[in-house]
Amino acid sequence: MRNYFRHTKQRQAILNQVNRLAWLLDNSIHIPFLNYRIGLDAIIGLIPGLGDLAGLLLSAFIIVQAIRLGVSRTTLMQMVVNVMLETLIGMVPILGDFFDATFKANLRNARLLQTALDAEPTSRRFGF
Repeated sequence: MRNYFRHTKQRQAILNQVNRLAWLLDNSIHIPFLNYRIGLDAIIGLIPGLGDLAGLLLSAFIIVQAIRLGVSRTTLMQMVVNVMLETLIGMVPILGDFFDATFKANLRNARLLQTALDAEPTSRRFGF
């Protein structure tokens, strides 16, 4: 897979964007007294049908960015499984909403992306 973002600044900007989106979707709302965080994904997931589809589309953006950064197919498949699992279980009334708030596929995928890029050999990373 060809890597279009070879410069560290471009890669870092994309990673920052992915991390911000993952935080917004999975961790941006603090629940008082429970000392727990949820994100917009869990809130929009409460809307039957459309909420889960909207969450899927937002989560897909992180996967698209991973593709653009040239991560391995293995990492991409792990990311897709995370999103599909969260989406499919999220469609189940009540149980799915709790799962959506706790599984946090977007944060998992942001970590997978960061790990994949950190493990990438320097020669491949800079195109030498």
